[in-house]
Amino acid sequence: MALLNIGADNRGDAFYRYKMPKMITKIEGRGNGIKTNIVNMVDIAKALARPASYTTKYFGCELGAQSKFDEKTGTSLVNGSHDTAKLAGLLENFIKKYVQCYGCGNPETEIIITKTQMIQLKCAACGFVSDVDMRDKLNTFILKNPPESKKASKGKKAMRRAEKERLKEGEAADEELKKIKKEVKKKASSSKDGTTKATSSRRKANVSDEDHSSPPHGKEEVDDDVQWQTDTSLEAARQRIQEQLSAATADMVMLSTDESENKAKATSKAVSSPKGSHAENGNSQSHENLVDELKANLQKSITGMQLQTILGSLSGSAQEKMTALFEALFNGVEKGFSKEVVKKKNFLGAAVAEDEGLQLLLLRAIEAFCGKSSSYATKEVALVLKALYDSDVLEEEYIVQWYQEGLKGGSKNSQIWKNAKPFIEWLQSAESESEE
Repeated sequence: MALLNIGADNRGDAFYRYKMPKMITKIEGRGNGIKTNIVNMVDIAKALARPASYTTKYFGCELGAQSKFDEKTGTSLVNGSHDTAKLAGLLENFIKKYVQCYGCGNPETEIIITKTQMIQLKCAACGFVSDVDMRDKLNTFILKNPPESKKASKGKKAMRRAEKERLKEGEAADEELKKIKKEVKKKASSSKDGTTKATSSRRKANVSDEDHSSPPHGKEEVDDDVQWQTDTSLEAARQRIQEQLSAATADMVMLSTDESENKAKATSKAVSSPKGSHAENGNSQSHENLVDELKANLQKSITGMQLQTILGSLSGSAQEKMTALFEALFNGVEKGFSKEVVKKKNFLGAAVAEDEGLQLLLLRAIEAFCGKSSSYATKEVALVLKALYDSDVLEEEYIVQWYQEGLKGGSKNSQIWKNAKPFIEWLQSAESESEE
C-alpha cells in the first residue's frame, strides 16, 4: 500500500515520519442510487488518530451529500459519484482544520472539548492549544459524538498514579528487607566478635606466659615442622592494641572528632558570611537574570516549543524557572491582569505540558507574583484560576491541593486565599454535582 506524508506542506520531505495510506475509492450502484465507497477510510483515520466517522461526515458536509459510516463493517459511503482527487483535496482541508497543530504543524494532536462547548487541538509536541473555527458544520457532529481519547487519557493518568503507588510500596518493602538484612548482619558480626575476642584473650594468656622466658625482640617455636614467630616489639604491641579496640570506643572517638570538625566549620561559615546577606544577594541577582533573559526571548515572538527548549537550557530549579517566567510575562501588569493571562495562556500551557506536576509550580508562581505585585493581581486571582481551568492549563486536583497546602502553610492569613475561596468552593460543588 502506497504511503503519503500527512499534510500537503510535507509532501516533498522523504524523511517525514508521519504518514498515511493513499486514498482508494470505488463507485458503487447506478442511477439515483450511485455511491462512492472510500475503501481504506479506516486505515486513513487510524493514521490521523481521528474517528473515521469524522472524515466521512466532513465529506458529506462539504459536498452537500448524505454520508454514512458503518462501525460494524467499517464501510464509508458518500452519495453520488466523486473523483478520488476531489476527495483527497477535501481530506487535506480536514487535516489542516482538525489534525495539524496551528502552531508547529505537527499532526500529533488531540481533540479537546472545553466546558464552554468549544473545540480545541492540543499538540503533544509543543503543547500549543489551537482554537478550531466553530462555524464549520462538522463541529456540531463532533460535539454530539465526542472522541474517546479524553476518557483514555484519564485512564492513562489513573494507570500512572497506580504505577507510582506500586513503585512506592515496592521501595518501602525493599527498605524493610535491607533493614532486616542489616540486623541479621549485625547479630552475626557481634557473635563473630565474641568468638574472636575469646580466642584472642586465650592467645594473649599463652603469649604472656611464654614472654617471661622469651627474648625481648622475638620468639621462634618449632613444632611438627611448623615455624611460628611472634613480634614483641613496641610498635607491634601498639598495633595489636589498636586492632582490639571495640566498635563502641571507635565510634566514640569518631564522634568526638566529627563534632570538633563541625564546630570549626560552623565558626568559619559565621565569620565568612555574616547573617547570610551575600547568599541572599546572589539569589536575588540570579532571579533577576532569569527574568531578564526570559523577557529578551519572549520579545522575539517565540513559539511554545521554543519556550520549552529555552526553559530546559536555563540554570536553576524548576520552581525558580516557573516563577521567573510568570514574572517575565506579567511584570508591570496591574488592571486587567486576568485578561493578560488569557492572552498568554499558550505560553503557560507549554510550560506545564511536559509533566502534570509542573501545574503545582505554576500555582506557586502565581502566589509569589500576587505577593510581590499590587493588590489588583490579588483581587483577580479567582478570575485567573478560572481562565486557566477553562483552557485546561490547570486541573482541578492540583488547584485544590495548592489551596489546601496554602491554608496549612505559614501564609495562611494571606488575602490570596480569601479571594480564591469562592472559586475553590464552586469547583468542589461542581465536582459533587457531577458525581451525583
